[in-house]
Amino acid sequence: MTEAPKNHFKRRLLAGEVQHGLWMSLVSPVAAEALSLVGYDWLLFDAEHSPVEIAGLQPLLQAAAAGSSSCVGRPAWNDKVLIKRMLDIGCQTLLIPFVQTAEDARAAVEASRYPPAGIRGVAGGTRASRFGLASDYFSTANEETCIIVQIETAHAMERLEEIAAVDGVDGVFIGPSDLAASMGHLGQPAAAPVQEAIRAAAERIGSAGKAPGILATKPEDARRYRDWGYRFVAASVDLGLLVGAAKGVLERVRG
Repeated sequence: MTEAPKNHFKRRLLAGEVQHGLWMSLVSPVAAEALSLVGYDWLLFDAEHSPVEIAGLQPLLQAAAAGSSSCVGRPAWNDKVLIKRMLDIGCQTLLIPFVQTAEDARAAVEASRYPPAGIRGVAGGTRASRFGLASDYFSTANEETCIIVQIETAHAMERLEEIAAVDGVDGVFIGPSDLAASMGHLGQPAAAPVQEAIRAAAERIGSAGKAPGILATKPEDARRYRDWGYRFVAASVDLGLLVGAAKGVLERVRG
């Protein structure tokens, strides 16, 4: 019998394990498949800032299924239609951008759950249900769905505890670049006030009983965030790694 997929990322998240991830923005099935084999705990497929729509996202998830990394998807907005469609193509874990209030968080959770717990529309033959072959999909989907809300402004930071307290929110993710911009430090996420807010946020999220997560662009930043208490950390961005490696090769061959 074909069984519905299990959300190993969510299980490990709720168990308090540290999970190391990689941000995916190349929109390349080749890159998705190759990087899924490296050993990262999770890969985040970004449909907010990357040039990819729903139809282009599904092949990326299919390619990444070659490896053991869990797949996380970020929709372009906290929108019930986008959330429904990303769940239907097999994203069991969603990172919801620009959550400003507890009401925003509740809307995201509601959009991700089948009735009576939410308002997610029902479709039978989707990739999420193994194209209708998993007879247990509808009975397990709500439990296997993981919702992470993204805090990325000073306004949202003031309401962090209220947002984290929303039932159905499994993790709270800090977006350093947008947070820095909202604090008056555009392009400077390493600024001392921003880093202090990030450090304090990990403790605040943990005290609320939820898992804190964050994006880093350098290994040393990722380790520092982990030491501060962040439990799911994206250590870098695929495009940044490619450009950085290519630049380094060019510098070396030019001597």
